[in-house]
Amino acid sequence: MKCPFCGMEDTKVIDSRPADDNAAIRRRRQCEKCSKRFTTYEKVETLPLMVIKKDDSRESYDRSKIEAGVLRACHKRPVSAGQIRQLINEVETEIFTCEGREIPTTVIGELVMDKLKSLEEVAYVRFASVYREFQDVNTFLLELEKLYKKQD
Repeated sequence: MKCPFCGMEDTKVIDSRPADDNAAIRRRRQCEKCSKRFTTYEKVETLPLMVIKKDDSRESYDRSKIEAGVLRACHKRPVSAGQIRQLINEVETEIFTCEGREIPTTVIGELVMDKLKSLEEVAYVRFASVYREFQDVNTFLLELEKLYKKQD
């Protein structure tokens, strides 16, 4: 592994441990030349997953798109980075265990909303308002009523 600080190709692993619920391996490395330390993650490479968008076009799955949507929904809410990472990992696990190599964005969106609903209700409503394209206040109120009824 090449050192990100000095570019030297001779680095050694000083610690390895499971990460992301045993879905990856976290390795601490040290450069033999500059002695700086850095972390790498090793994950199993999976077959490419194609996402079917609302207009029936297809594109490669991109974790950062889910991450961006969840981060926007959780902005200024009491949700830690670790909780967000865990939510995205859980969604990814469900996505990659589905049969087939294509998945509609509607399925991904519903998975994210289910996870957000149990994590943080305001973040859930924010995400739902964008994902479901609320057109007016009444649509927004209907979603809040559903959420309120489930609490009773």
